[in-house]
Formats: sequence, structure tokens, C-alpha cells
Amino acid sequence: MNPVDDLAAVLESTGALVAGVSRWDAPTPCPEWTVRELVNHLVLGHRLFTAVLRGEPGGPLDPRSSDVLGTDPVAAYQDAVAGLLAAFRQPGVLERVYEVPAGTVPGIAAVQLRIVEELVHGWDLARATGQKPNFEDAVVERGIAFSAAKLADLPAERRPFAPPVPVADDAPPLDRLAALLGRSPG
Repeated sequence: MNPVDDLAAVLESTGALVAGVSRWDAPTPCPEWTVRELVNHLVLGHRLFTAVLRGEPGGPLDPRSSDVLGTDPVAAYQDAVAGLLAAFRQPGVLERVYEVPAGTVPGIAAVQLRIVEELVHGWDLARATGQKPNFEDAVVERGIAFSAAKLADLPAERRPFAPPVPVADDAPPLDRLAALLGRSPG
């Protein structure tokens, strides 16, 4: 499977969750972030990666630093997704090396970082809004493998998520990924 196709599928599924939001001020599993701030963070991340992949300076990731959702959060999310996918589909992008918030990575790792970010925050969004996420288990399993390998390489102080929490081995893949990245699926 092409990782950009995986990203497109994950973005589409999260987009459905974003479109299903009825309460933008609801709390999320991300401490101190509302649903709006969580979606704003995703859009900021998509824009940052889009800029970096195009050789431009990236922007902030903190959803409190800038509200890029405006009056139509769903349209802002869709616009950011379109830009991100176009950037990842440029010839040679997966082979180049980029400086992203997680460090210096090849494009193939950058696309995996966006997939995992979208999966775990899609889980957060689903929990916060009472929706059912619709991510393919095979894509989530690839996200677990990527995350487990990368987390082993990072010092504890550079981890972008909370420390892993215990979860049953037979838990659904998305819950296992969420637990690996510090969420409590229970």
C-alpha cells in the first residue's frame, strides 16, 4: 500500500468525524483542548507539513497561538487536507529529507507521522464527540508498528505524546495505538 493512499484514507475518515461535530466547545482526551482546539491543531499541522514539503517555513502547532478554522471549521479542515495531499503527491517528496517538529526525517517518515497524528487525534475527536471512528485496522496496525519503532528512538523528554498506558493485547488496534501514545482507552 502506498503510504500517501493510507494518509488519504485516514484524512477522509477524520474528515467525516470533523463534519459530524455538533459541539465545538466539548472537552477532549487532550488535556486542556476543546474539540475546536483539537481540530485547529490538526489543521495547523497539515499546513505546517504542507509548507515544509514545499520548501517553505512552517508555522505553529499550538492551537491557542492561532485560530485558522474561522467560521467554517469543516471547510478549513478540508482545505488543509487538500493542500497536504497535493504536497505529499509531488514527485520525489517521499525520498527527500525534511526538518519537521519531530526532527529531521525522510518524506516516507513524514507521511507516517501525519498518519499517526491523524489516527490518534481522530480517536480523541471520536471520543470527545461520541462518534465511531472508521479507520482501517491494517492502516492502524502500520501506525502502531511505526510508532513503537520511533518511540524507542526518542528520549522521554522529546516524546510528542504522553507515556504509554497498559491495554489488553486483544484490544482493537485503534485503542492499542491510543494507549501506546498515552491515551487511556478504558
